Amino acid sequence: MSPDVAAGLGQASALSSLIATGCGSLIGLVVGMLPGMTISSGIIIVLPLTFVLDPQISIALLLGLYVGGMMGGSFSAILLNIPGTPSAAATASDGHAMARRGEAGRALGIAIGASFVGGMVSFLGLFLIAPLLADVALSFRTADMFALVFFGLTIVCSFAGASLIKALLSAALGLAIVTIGQDPVMGTARFTFGETEMLAGVHFLTAMIGLFAIPQLVENLGDAARGRPAQRIARGMRQVLPRLSDLRAMRMPVAVGSATGAALGVLPGVGGPIAAFIAYDYSRRLSRDGTEYGRGAVGGIAAPESANNGVTGGALIPMMTLGIPGDPVTAILIGALMVHGLAPGPLLFVERGDFAFGIIFSFLWANIFNLVIAFAGLRVLVRLLATPRPLLMPTIAVLCVVGSFALRNSLFDVAVMFAFGLIGLAMRWAAMPVVPLLLALVLGRQVEENLRISLTGSQGDPTVFLTSPIALTFLTLSVVSVAWSLRPPGGWIASLKGRRGPPPEELES
Repeated sequence: MSPDVAAGLGQASALSSLIATGCGSLIGLVVGMLPGMTISSGIIIVLPLTFVLDPQISIALLLGLYVGGMMGGSFSAILLNIPGTPSAAATASDGHAMARRGEAGRALGIAIGASFVGGMVSFLGLFLIAPLLADVALSFRTADMFALVFFGLTIVCSFAGASLIKALLSAALGLAIVTIGQDPVMGTARFTFGETEMLAGVHFLTAMIGLFAIPQLVENLGDAARGRPAQRIARGMRQVLPRLSDLRAMRMPVAVGSATGAALGVLPGVGGPIAAFIAYDYSRRLSRDGTEYGRGAVGGIAAPESANNGVTGGALIPMMTLGIPGDPVTAILIGALMVHGLAPGPLLFVERGDFAFGIIFSFLWANIFNLVIAFAGLRVLVRLLATPRPLLMPTIAVLCVVGSFALRNSLFDVAVMFAFGLIGLAMRWAAMPVVPLLLALVLGRQVEENLRISLTGSQGDPTVFLTSPIALTFLTLSVVSVAWSLRPPGGWIASLKGRRGPPPEELES
């Protein structure tokens, strides 16, 4: 063990650092599970406290909050069908379906276990192969990034449900909404109708709050008006630890989710939502019975949860080795380090190798504390969401308004949130899937920006996407993804045989 590794382990394992990590994990779990709050806003609230603390203690506190927030987002997604964080949106369908069956504890246990494994896999990537993965991410050009994000967009077909047409309409609506605001290349205003507030476009989190929270609140108000008893979202909490059968069922989804999250987390700007949805999609495809997904499947919880926690360690790789933030949270972490006179980048391992490895081992402790605190305090944490409906629903509504306003300190975002709530209600009544719209909102901006920059650099030559091996690989995977999603029952070969008609011997008989 090198001196820097030993010194980093000692710094991260000091009592003060461990206390800071534990406190950060607890705060992160609470922040993540509250609808309308974000990990970024939680870190920004805590950040001023770190100015008077030792750098190692500060980063331990913030890393604990980062990792805890990722896990906490699944709590409200499972119990209320309202994702606490964007990354937990993929967990809501299967997690809430399992909770409605009276297995809320089982669903939460699966989510906690999968999140821990995803975090540990990303820690190993951070510790062992950080420089190598950072070099690969640095080699991505705009054409490669377009192909990657387009590949993520093709999984819209997998969330079609009963109607592919409705899924495509939902995605088209999301892509149209993305065009509102400033042109990403020219900077000109588009579809703003003279409103300055619309120049910044529609924030993804504002849309997500409206699409998920408002329809759920309206449904609960409707149940109350019709005299239906409130659903006991926290029932079935006796069995929290995953069963042996759950552990066996989790193996493949967790492997897919952890690998997907750790790999995509290295790419700046990709983030947890994309990794979670891709992991969910491919876990469903690799399962023996993909029809269970969306109705309370173990893999539908384990895959996205392991993916979004796998992103955390991956996002730290470009931050620490290149000084490039992997997501908004790591951008804040870079600012926190610079306040203490530490600049993330290749020189961090040369000049302050002990501190760099201290960050890595603090991330390890954050995942361990998350597991312990989540299982030990799960029933107490769930009581925050299991309060009586007359108190819970108004509280959630207030948090949604406050969270939407706090994003950019604008009442316009609150109005946008309510507008998306009406869209979500209309889509629910029309039986249109919401996930394709969300995916389009997450990926649409990046697809357009990278596409136009690539074509501008190649003077309009589309072969730029075919000359790059990385871009060609992802475009090929996109074709395979769409073909796989649209394949008829029994596969393409069976379908072609059916079209040719029965064999001649059957006609003779």
